[in-house]
Amino acid sequence: MTDLSIVKLQGALPDKRQVAASFSRAAASYDSVAELQRDVGQQLLSRLPVSFMPGRWLDMGCGTGYFTRALGARFGEKAGVALDVAEGMLNHARPQGGAGHFIAGDAERLPLQSASCDLVYSSLAVQWCGDFASVLSEAYRVLKPGGMFAFTSLCVGTLYELRDSWREVDGLVHVNRFRAFDTYRQLADASGLRVVSLENRPHVLHYPDVRALTHELKALGAHNLNPGRPGGLTGRARIFALVQAYEKYRQAQGLPATYQVVYAVLEKPL
Repeated sequence: MTDLSIVKLQGALPDKRQVAASFSRAAASYDSVAELQRDVGQQLLSRLPVSFMPGRWLDMGCGTGYFTRALGARFGEKAGVALDVAEGMLNHARPQGGAGHFIAGDAERLPLQSASCDLVYSSLAVQWCGDFASVLSEAYRVLKPGGMFAFTSLCVGTLYELRDSWREVDGLVHVNRFRAFDTYRQLADASGLRVVSLENRPHVLHYPDVRALTHELKALGAHNLNPGRPGGLTGRARIFALVQAYEKYRQAQGLPATYQVVYAVLEKPL
């Protein structure tokens, strides 16, 4: 049996089965369409102090392990733990290495001992957590004094072009909802962690047509996961109406899709 002394036994995870299943199905296709994810994650890495060398690090919401491997190369593989709620992602990431341990777990209830990590790194994962205050509380708990929680997330305004175009068509919920940036700021301020940096930056990708965008969202596992989303197939008439509504946003580079990205580096006080 593998010895992982920092792991803490826990009960059943919160019911995130739908999110986990969606990303598990997307594991094989994810990296082929993850331009935004790679760019954002790299920018998050660049926000860590150059002199910062964690003895134990956690990649929380590791996905396919792209940044697990980057963290392992920078800070040492044996010092790393890669965690994700989606078993399919872990199964894809584990053979490629990058960390000493790959474990299934939820950011709102981390299966780790208190004060066991010097760095919690999480890029474009915590937007799927319903209780971000619990995420911050867990990060505070597992960090050693002086440790850092570096994360990126998505906030209100993400995919507004797609959301507003669908609103013209049928008024139903077709695009994932995200927290307001001010909510991230308020929760971070109340977390007990010191805010080193916290900002919101737009990233705009361009697509030749609506189908290319929706295909990418599906390949990422990030298509509509909202409660109240419409069920069943979308009829041709509604798709045609969506295409027509989205065309008003077209730019020279193509159809824009805006992602409002939150970048944060928080520190546990000594």
